[in-house]
Amino acid sequence: MSSEPNVNTVESAPRAPRSVQKPEHEPFVAAMPANATNWMSVWRRNYLVWKKLAIASMFGNLADPMIYLFGLGLGLGLMVGHVDGVSYIAFLAAGTVASSVMMSASFEAMYSGFSRMHVQRTWEAIMHTPLTLGDIVLAEIVWAASKSVLSGVAIMLVAGVLGYASFPSMLYALPVIVLTGLAFSSTAMIVTAVAPSYDFFMFYQTLALTPMLLLSGVFFPLTQLPAIAQHVSLLLPLSHAVELIRPAMLDRPAEHLVLHVAVLAAYAIMPFFICAMLFRRRMMR
Repeated sequence: MSSEPNVNTVESAPRAPRSVQKPEHEPFVAAMPANATNWMSVWRRNYLVWKKLAIASMFGNLADPMIYLFGLGLGLGLMVGHVDGVSYIAFLAAGTVASSVMMSASFEAMYSGFSRMHVQRTWEAIMHTPLTLGDIVLAEIVWAASKSVLSGVAIMLVAGVLGYASFPSMLYALPVIVLTGLAFSSTAMIVTAVAPSYDFFMFYQTLALTPMLLLSGVFFPLTQLPAIAQHVSLLLPLSHAVELIRPAMLDRPAEHLVLHVAVLAAYAIMPFFICAMLFRRRMMR
């Protein structure tokens, strides 16, 4: 009789590491989507809310890139003339499409996403349903990318109608625009996950988005940059988006296609796992 407690103690000893290892995986699993379709419900919810203000929202997203396109394209274009064998406004149009996708995806993921998560507490209400936090985060990323696709496609169509883009070759830019939107919305969600307030987003806009505009070939060819800046541009997702969108719009073959797609895919996938874990840590406080 007295030996039984000792036997139980010996038998339970090897089981201790199992109970320690199990919780280490729970936060990661809980931060992931429950399945492949749940996120669509959250996406549809965001769409129904946005539809009420769709015209005003689209106007706001298109105003800034259109000013860049026609202001710099027509004004500075008269001084510059041709760049890479095409008019400057045609050269700028492709860069404007990519930069518009970047800005639209980033701003939606940051400002609107932060409002639903922190201010309105919409996420908390949704999490009382069978949906997981991973479903919500994935839906927010796809939704921000969806809005950015509308902006990019609208500018591309304007450029095509005015003769600054070639049809039908510019249709090859559509999947690139989608991938670019996912890359920037996913990356911006990391900023949203750690932001204490709206003011925090100005740091990302000033220190990340603005330098990318100047170092990614939007306004001038990358070959005009110093060698070290050209190497830095290889790390920026916007430069890879421009290198894919511009040839499609100008009916030219794209170089290093696999490299550009791989970088954009990495920016779309890896930040999702990071921001999902950060959001779980924030929501569990």
